[in-house]
Amino acid sequence: MPFVAPSILAADWATFGEALEIIQASGASMVHMDVMDGHFVPEISIGLPVVASLRKATELPIEVHLLIERPERFVEDFLQAGADRLCVHYEATNHLPGILDFIRGKNAKAGVALTYPTTLDAVSEILGEIDFLTILCGEPTLRDQPAGFIPRSTEKIRGAAKARRDRRLDFAIQAEGGIGAGNLQEVAAAGADILVAGSDIFNSVDPRTRLTAMVRAAQGIPGTSVA
Repeated sequence: MPFVAPSILAADWATFGEALEIIQASGASMVHMDVMDGHFVPEISIGLPVVASLRKATELPIEVHLLIERPERFVEDFLQAGADRLCVHYEATNHLPGILDFIRGKNAKAGVALTYPTTLDAVSEILGEIDFLTILCGEPTLRDQPAGFIPRSTEKIRGAAKARRDRRLDFAIQAEGGIGAGNLQEVAAAGADILVAGSDIFNSVDPRTRLTAMVRAAQGIPGTSVA
């Protein structure tokens, strides 16, 4: 079955401790964190110190999504800070195979992310070398700028699921950007195993109730997660 991965970046940065408590109490399976450098994407977000602090505060797996240029410069640092899962963008580096090998060599999960315009064909040759594929279904944003879901993203998710099935691969498919209670079913039905949600949770009136309901809803959706 698919599961929800709460994006802590969407929480109030002054109360990350409370956000982490909400995530842990909801039954969520991991903590997702976006790192932005102001170059690959316009925004600048949190970095290594926050990852290290979260590592001390939770036993949940921590997934770090690097929205940064030349991620090979910092991959080792984020793994040392406590990331269990590390995702880099196809569009951000010319050294993707080496990065993936390095991450997996450190016994961490290696993922590749695609922005909306990038097609699946771009990563066809490395699908057998990744643990998960992140498909951005909306533009990366900060807490006060909810991402709009791009409906056509479901076609890319279906394409990834078909490639995985046809080639008998076992990477997980992760959907991120504009994911919320209103489209969990749609995105999971297209083939997503991991549903990264942020603003829909932490901008709600009651984030704890919202996330708990989403976690339970995802648990009721048929499917096979290979996360």
